[in-house]
Amino acid sequence: MKPELKTFKAQFAGQEVTFETGQLAMQAGGAVNVRLNGSMIFASATMSDEPREGIDFFPLSVDFEERMYAGGAIPGSFFRREGRPTENAILTARLTDRPLRPLFPKDMRNDVQVIMYAMSADPETPLDVLAINAASAAVMISDAPWGGPVGAVRIGLIDGEFIVNPTYTQIEESQLDLRVAGTKEALLMVEAGASEVDEETMGRALAYAHEVMQPLIDAQLAMAAAVGKPKKEYPSFSVPEETKEKVYNWAKDRFTAIYEQAPKKQELDAAINALRKEMLVELAGEDESQYKDLREAFESANKKFVRTRILEQGQRPDGRSTTEIRPIWCDVDLSPRAHGSGLFTRGLTQVLTFTTLGTPRDAQSIDNLTPTETKRYMHHYNFPPFSTGETRPLRGSSRREIGHGALAERALVPVIPSEKEFPYTLRLVSECLSSNGSTSMGSVCGSTLSLMDAGVPIKAPVSGIAMGMVSEGDKYVILSDIQGLEDHLGDMDFKVAGTDNGITALQMDIKVDGLTPQMMSEALAQAKEGRKHILNQMLAVLPAPRPELKEHTPRIITIQIPVDKIGAVIGKGGETIRAIQEETGAKIDIEDDGTVFVATADSDSERRARERIEALTESAVLGRIYTGKVVRTTDFGAFVEIIPGTDGMVHISQLDSQRVNKVEDVCEVGDEITVMVTGIDEGAGRIRLSRQAVLEGWTLEEAQERDSGGKKSSGGGNRSGGNRSGGRDRGGRR
Repeated sequence: MKPELKTFKAQFAGQEVTFETGQLAMQAGGAVNVRLNGSMIFASATMSDEPREGIDFFPLSVDFEERMYAGGAIPGSFFRREGRPTENAILTARLTDRPLRPLFPKDMRNDVQVIMYAMSADPETPLDVLAINAASAAVMISDAPWGGPVGAVRIGLIDGEFIVNPTYTQIEESQLDLRVAGTKEALLMVEAGASEVDEETMGRALAYAHEVMQPLIDAQLAMAAAVGKPKKEYPSFSVPEETKEKVYNWAKDRFTAIYEQAPKKQELDAAINALRKEMLVELAGEDESQYKDLREAFESANKKFVRTRILEQGQRPDGRSTTEIRPIWCDVDLSPRAHGSGLFTRGLTQVLTFTTLGTPRDAQSIDNLTPTETKRYMHHYNFPPFSTGETRPLRGSSRREIGHGALAERALVPVIPSEKEFPYTLRLVSECLSSNGSTSMGSVCGSTLSLMDAGVPIKAPVSGIAMGMVSEGDKYVILSDIQGLEDHLGDMDFKVAGTDNGITALQMDIKVDGLTPQMMSEALAQAKEGRKHILNQMLAVLPAPRPELKEHTPRIITIQIPVDKIGAVIGKGGETIRAIQEETGAKIDIEDDGTVFVATADSDSERRARERIEALTESAVLGRIYTGKVVRTTDFGAFVEIIPGTDGMVHISQLDSQRVNKVEDVCEVGDEITVMVTGIDEGAGRIRLSRQAVLEGWTLEEAQERDSGGKKSSGGGNRSGGNRSGGRDRGGRR
């Protein structure tokens, strides 16, 4: 018997989001379908019966699977099935994880797994925000203990008006792409890309997003009340309060002695490690069964001490004030062969970014459920173990590395010149050489320097900063330029990047129940001052993009040709374009609109490639004299190729100053003769030529007046030639 489908709807801003459950995945802890327009996300949430042994964290996993059938497409891989997650799928999973994780019990060790499938993807509705709502609803009706629900919306900004859940087309013209998730009371997650949006506008957008998402939260509450399962009991892995109190009282004065010296990171780590060992010996002795709880209690005591010191005394672990930025130094041009390089160091955080400039054919091909087919600007981020003084196997890019690279990319997209202005593909690679907080923002700063060192004419330099927060009840302190310890022990990691004119990227990770819009506005204002300070330090090293590209950078020029001449440049089966590339050493790419990109290593190669292309795409001009090759003869005249791929006819009466009885008496196939264009029929593609006009030195008007054949048929019939390239194979086009 078919089970009943339960449907719950949220209506807001002229839209309707539908939550469905009851018919799919009956054995999952919770399973829902969420629909918006023609897009649909399936989400499941399942909790294990038993806790995972031997861990000291809550084991949550969130995965988003892009199924290409959702968009009516077959995967482009060799196996024609989905392989490892795409970058877009990984970013969607991370985006979903961030607002879910803070609302689970901290003392739970049972696995919770959230799996999402894209089941339908219309070409205009993004899936990522829909996935957050689907995951929240699935957890909400499952038996997993959780403090949700959360709602999520996307906000655009077009002509000064906020747009809720904009389409892909609207996102293209929007000044803001803001994704926000939150509970009924506060914000939990923020992710944004922007075209230099000011702080006041960003603050209003955040407040508006929180207001708009409320119907989504209400619909999930109604759904949980109607069909939700009772929440499971779970064994708590929290340390007894008396143990925490005992360790804190033992360590408090010792922490004071350590932190009052404002030690450097290595000194602090060594002192804390030594103190932990001392505590275990003194409080546990030989009883190793106490070690686990005592270690956790020690971490809790350290966290409590640092947070209390910041809240009550405004003193940070390294002695800085709440708004102070760590010492900064920068450098550029570190690699003799790279097209650009920039080094950014802030405290113990150090990032070296390399810029590589390639041709349009180097653009990345995209095979996912978004409308994007190619990607001209790529930003990759690497986080090796030595950057934190650790060792571990290298196993390819982690989800964190992909996410941090995407954030830095988003921060710089608004200042990258258009392909028309700068016809290059750009790849930036940020190597994190040392990490003590906010390498993602360090990569933004290093990348700006690298781009300017490469001579890329960016619209404005971008800097970035990571903000933190420590809160207790109604009291909170916002911290500028947080280091690793403050990120670990604090409540917020709030990254802001932008130019002097405004914000270009925003990302917030939160560990508490949420932030109010007022807190967000304060953090944005404080971040603005920090960004300005950092930017000034960067510009002191390199104030503007270099006026010239580096010696080893390929030179790319653009040539615009008529669309109907594309075939002439490519040639049959691509033979012409291949020949030009082999002869000149140039790399040539042709777009469908007739834009030709020519990449060369030197000016001579560029000149020869340009001349060949221009010759192939030149059009005949009335009155102009050409020297061409005879390609065919008939009883009534000769056909002469005056431009590659284009020929015209010289009537027998125009072959010489004297009467000609037979065409072959004047010329044969393969001969070169000089002729004047005396008539062009654009519609039929006929070109009338005259050799007599050249011999006599006539003007165009004189030639046309004396050409009786031309008067009768301005081209001598359909056999009189024209452009011979129209039917050629375009196999060489991209």
